[in-house]
Amino acid sequence: MALFGRVDRYCPRHGYLVHTDANHAVSHRKAGNLPAVNVGQCQPFLPPEFIIQDELHLISGPLGTLSGLYEVAIDVLCARPGIGNTLIRPKVIASTATIRRAEDQVRNLFARDVQLFPPAGLEAGDSFFATAQPLTKQPGRCYVGIYAPGRSVKTALVRVYAILLQIAGEYLAVYGSGIADAYTTLVGYFNSLRELGGALRLLEDDIVQRIEYLAKQRNQPPRTLHNEDCELTSRIPSRDIPKILGLLEQPVGTPGALDVLLATNMISVGVDVPRLGLMVVNGQPKTSAEYIQATSRVGRKVSAPGMAVTVYNWSRPRDISHYERFRPYHEAIYRHVEATSVTPFAPRARDKALHAIVIALARLLHAQWAENKAASRFDRSHPITQRILDYLRSRVKAIDPSALPEVEQQLQTLLDWWQQMITQNGTDLRYQPNPFKPNEPIPVLMHAAEERGRGGSKNRSTSLREVEGESQLFVKWSN
Repeated sequence: MALFGRVDRYCPRHGYLVHTDANHAVSHRKAGNLPAVNVGQCQPFLPPEFIIQDELHLISGPLGTLSGLYEVAIDVLCARPGIGNTLIRPKVIASTATIRRAEDQVRNLFARDVQLFPPAGLEAGDSFFATAQPLTKQPGRCYVGIYAPGRSVKTALVRVYAILLQIAGEYLAVYGSGIADAYTTLVGYFNSLRELGGALRLLEDDIVQRIEYLAKQRNQPPRTLHNEDCELTSRIPSRDIPKILGLLEQPVGTPGALDVLLATNMISVGVDVPRLGLMVVNGQPKTSAEYIQATSRVGRKVSAPGMAVTVYNWSRPRDISHYERFRPYHEAIYRHVEATSVTPFAPRARDKALHAIVIALARLLHAQWAENKAASRFDRSHPITQRILDYLRSRVKAIDPSALPEVEQQLQTLLDWWQQMITQNGTDLRYQPNPFKPNEPIPVLMHAAEERGRGGSKNRSTSLREVEGESQLFVKWSN
């Protein structure tokens, strides 16, 4: 609530307080180096007026669909009264490099029209943000396609990894750690964790043996790999990601420098390491936007051109098609960027989150309904309830008018459900369980998504991250 300016008190020690902080002390005694302070009244402040959305193309698919639904609540809470009966909505600035049909995506996400800034210039080679440079001045990035029919993909991958790693080591011995440093760390991109797991095993055995074989053929010392089992995936704890990014920035020869980094699409966004110059892509990624974003992680250094090697799977028709059209595809790669899909009022999206939007708006728009124990005070005939319904209707009309009858019916069903929960449980009803007493037998409106609703409650999503399911495997050895 404090994020949207709905505050009424200020504590010099704990910051702004909202209506639900009724049990907060009115003063604090001196404690150590902290002086004694009093909590004072304050006026609410304006909600966020300016929203910056980076990497807009990523807000698509299931993530974009649910994000578009939750944007309804954010838009209402950020709006402030204007002249007359008008509402002043926050300004949204969205940036992206790979997008198509941005007008549709922005309308479905934010219910707004699009204005391109800055507008297109007079010359194709100057877009204000970037100016085309000749290859003599800016080396750019080189794309290479490997197609090995009749051999397994793992065999091709072993040979590609081994020769690139060995030659990088030889160049390093000849030219030193200047330009050659960009190619000493090989970034392997994979479309799934299963494929990446197989490559980890190859690095421990087959690739090392292949490097020794190549070194003997070329009369060169074999390259020794260090930290070759490092990965950047959803399996890595969030606290370890900054450490891995820090190791990527270490030049060759320094302690902890990485020779190989295996990654999934986590590397596509936010990894801006100038020294990276070499990537091997295992199979054509699902979308051209993902392919562009992933391979653009290499070749950012002006003095060292990037090299992206794609190992195609000859058993996949899509990979074969990309290999056959390799040159024309890469010469006009941005033409092949796919349009994104965002459907916030699709039936399954409404089933998953519409009730959470209604409950969130009810709590945040009316102070008397805000506390966890105030779930039974809800009134479907209250003007705040009508305001929520009216805004949801207007949002549906702006995004997907054909879904309006179904949304209307589902909203009335939600209000009936809430009223029924109040009738059954009275003042015992809560919005959600006590996080410190999750097994307490108190009726609630919403449970976490991984739990079944009890007593008529509904599930709620606790995260919008789309990650693969995990399972524990226990190995028991018997004599």
